[in-house]
Amino acid sequence: MVNEDDFLMLSGIQHFEFCKRQWALIHVEQQWEENVKTIEGQYIHRKVDQPFIKEKRGNVVRVRAMPVKSNELKISGVCDVVEFIEDEDGVEIPKLNGKYVAFPVEYKRGKPKKHDSDILQLVTQAICLEEMLLLKVEKAFLYYEEIKRRVEIIITDELRIKVKNIVEEMYMYYKKRYTPKVKTGPHCKQCSLRNICLPVLMGKQSVKTYIERKLQE
Repeated sequence: MVNEDDFLMLSGIQHFEFCKRQWALIHVEQQWEENVKTIEGQYIHRKVDQPFIKEKRGNVVRVRAMPVKSNELKISGVCDVVEFIEDEDGVEIPKLNGKYVAFPVEYKRGKPKKHDSDILQLVTQAICLEEMLLLKVEKAFLYYEEIKRRVEIIITDELRIKVKNIVEEMYMYYKKRYTPKVKTGPHCKQCSLRNICLPVLMGKQSVKTYIERKLQE
């Protein structure tokens, strides 16, 4: 039996690729702080985060805030939008009364990044859809608010393998309840957990210990 309570959050892939320590602070130590970027991100998602709303235009059906999961990866989350396009070479989707191909669309603030965190989150969504719907997801899209357009991402086998390796590493840290140390850099200035992370980054104490000590003071 698969216990979904033990599944990791799909959104954690993005945090982990950006910074393993940030991921552990959020998903292992349950730390979080709001900043301008996180608030803007929530605003951008407001339109798409309306669960189970379906829109049909021509041969395209858009499903918003679609829950997805992978029993193989033991990971679950929500796709901002999944677009189903009628296609005779697609697979039968009973609830949509026809054959379709599908791809996820993820909405992001800002513009395309130099690292792959957004791409890997999208690939993980594609893997979940493939497992759930028994179809092949060949491509997916990232919509960036700053440039006001979609960026097409081809879902390659190399990206699928990278996601699987990352999830295995995430589970290793999660099971050990371990928060890794990382090298600081310019990216730290933009991190929503900077105030929690940096005071103890080079020390031996955990974030939890640091906060408890500060509260006592």
